Amino acid sequence: MEPVILYGVPHSLYTGKTRAYLRKQGIAYVERAPSDPAFREQVVPAIGRGIIPVVVLPDGTVMQDTVEILDRFEAAGVPLSAIPPGAAQRVLAHVLELYAVVGLTRHAMHYRWSYLDDQRGFLTDAFAGGSGPDAAAKVMARMNSYLPMLGVTAETIPAIEASYERLLDLLEAHFAQHPYLFGGRPSIGDYGLLGPLFAHLGRDPVPAGIMKRRAPKVFRWVERMNAPDADMPEYGDRSSDWLADDSVPETVEALLAHAGEELFPELTDKCAALAEHVDAADPAEGAPVTAKPQQRVIGMVETSFRGARYSSGVQPYMFFLWQRVTDAFAACDSDAQARIRTLLERTGLAGLLDAERPIRVERRDHIETWGARPAA
Repeated sequence: MEPVILYGVPHSLYTGKTRAYLRKQGIAYVERAPSDPAFREQVVPAIGRGIIPVVVLPDGTVMQDTVEILDRFEAAGVPLSAIPPGAAQRVLAHVLELYAVVGLTRHAMHYRWSYLDDQRGFLTDAFAGGSGPDAAAKVMARMNSYLPMLGVTAETIPAIEASYERLLDLLEAHFAQHPYLFGGRPSIGDYGLLGPLFAHLGRDPVPAGIMKRRAPKVFRWVERMNAPDADMPEYGDRSSDWLADDSVPETVEALLAHAGEELFPELTDKCAALAEHVDAADPAEGAPVTAKPQQRVIGMVETSFRGARYSSGVQPYMFFLWQRVTDAFAACDSDAQARIRTLLERTGLAGLLDAERPIRVERRDHIETWGARPAA
């Protein structure tokens, strides 16, 4: 069968997530850098901007977002579905998918760019390989400029680094018992966490060194996620299936509690900012959320990370991911909902279910669009 084409680079957060999924599912692919002429001549015109990863199917179908890519393959049927059949595991996998983007992007970008002088040679080589030597410095400077909007400031950096070390400790305790988050196969939560924990935190010299010294089992999980098989010999004859009875390990609960401390109050503050934007702009259903495809934010909001104040960009994509949590919850029966709510309350995440979002955010034609508003 003709392979799919994956446009990406080794140091790209979301390329790492997509690549790992393709490998685990045994989907034949060829990876090409965005400097490839076909990317500029065919892909960019199709999606309206230069962004990675992009997957092109043999029939010419172009998919840009990792959620869309994984959902498309899941719907078609894959050997090892990343969607847990158990209601609690499924909803919590979506929660961790959200946390990986909202929470861990900050960690990933901090350790990459705040320590640039300590890893400049590694990063310059990586960006030159993906963008070409002439464009590398420009791309690196643009990426570095995003730090304040992501909440990486002199005030937040101590909390970010303490959070990263705590995260490693929590994951280390979990992977001492389980090869993946919910048993013997990776979930969408695993793939979500892999993005930042591989491409930035598991490859860049400074954070990777911390991971190897402090959390070797986490580093093994990063290797395991990138292997084409289950890659879990240290767990003996462990089944490559989900944990039975939709069980949620205490170690995952501890991880969720850590996420709850960092998703809020940011989500609450950004939800309020979204409501103000919707009231002022009165967007039509189906309209693009921004004027240009490359624009990812609709404004700035004052919020905080572990008590440190900062000004952050409001990204509608965050609400798209949040909806996946609440949509999955809404699809559960009442008994499962009660169990999940209790767990989210216990871990400080009940706000994911209770916050009133003023509008849905959907994706169409490779961009976010405004969806329906809640019924009055």
